[in-house]
Amino acid sequence: MFFEDLLAAIAVVVNGLPQGLLSLSYGFGLLPTAAGFLIGSVGMLVFGQVAPISFQAESIVMAGTLGKNRNERLNIVFLTGIVMAIIGGLGLLNPTIDFIGPAVLNSMMAGVGIMLAKTGIMMCKENKIAGGIAMASAILVYFLTDNNLIYTIVVSVFVSTLVHILMKRFSQKTENEESPLDLSNEKFEPLKFMFNYNVIRSVLALVTLQIGGNIAYASVTGSIAGAAVNVDKITLYSGLADSASAFLGGGPVEAIISGTAAAPNPVRSGIMMMVFMAIILLVKFLPKVAKYVPSESIAGFLFVLGALVVFPGNASAALSEAPMVAGVTTIVTSVTDPFVGMIAGLIVRFFTGL
Repeated sequence: MFFEDLLAAIAVVVNGLPQGLLSLSYGFGLLPTAAGFLIGSVGMLVFGQVAPISFQAESIVMAGTLGKNRNERLNIVFLTGIVMAIIGGLGLLNPTIDFIGPAVLNSMMAGVGIMLAKTGIMMCKENKIAGGIAMASAILVYFLTDNNLIYTIVVSVFVSTLVHILMKRFSQKTENEESPLDLSNEKFEPLKFMFNYNVIRSVLALVTLQIGGNIAYASVTGSIAGAAVNVDKITLYSGLADSASAFLGGGPVEAIISGTAAAPNPVRSGIMMMVFMAIILLVKFLPKVAKYVPSESIAGFLFVLGALVVFPGNASAALSEAPMVAGVTTIVTSVTDPFVGMIAGLIVRFFTGL
């Protein structure tokens, strides 16, 4: 069991490396982000939750594009973390889940399933070899191993990464020809506080994204693990992790849909994943190895997770509960984000209940 926990943790770490580079590209320091991972591991251990936190592309891109410069981005992430920690600490998200009901929640998860599968397919289009190998190997391993998600993520990520490395070795492009990484922010540097209209507006935008994301992603991770999740507690430690990371110069770390949930002991596997990532960041190892791991190595796992695991059961449950609410919530979530999907579903539920 420990070996499978370890395998799942390593596979999720490997997949998180390219997203670490994405965070670096927006000026977020990787070294200070280690503080976020350490807080996440403590939170997961204290509260016994199965949902870990890690680099999340949506939050990185949103914070990175909304902020006009690095200091604005850090302030946006820091204040968003404070707001989310307060929301989680006051226990406001679990009542929200009770209010929206199972039809809307299952529909949000079904919509996330479509998003995952679509992302996997898009990755295959962007990198046909690495993505295609990841896709083919993931589907094959999933069915050959009687739907074992651990072996699915491990085999697909490592096989596609190995092929990617071999192809780079035989390509004409040398390392010297690649764009150098900007590592000037790899230090602990206290935040310089600033408040303006753009920071406040951006914090509100990021908070709404994270409310929907935490509910949907944590619920999906919990369903994979077969365990109940407390979204408020997850929001509390992810918010504290965000604030600590950004205060020291690092990027956002949020609730993710994690392959560690499929491990025999998802709590232990998730904690190992975050500790491993913190160590990699502290020794400044990520920029050296991430360039060898294609982000498309996760394409197959995302497709299997979305199309074969998350979507079917949740869509069926939602459609049997409230077909119109389910249809609208699922579709809107899949093309926008879980928060907008939730609002759309509540509006339809209001009118159909008149």
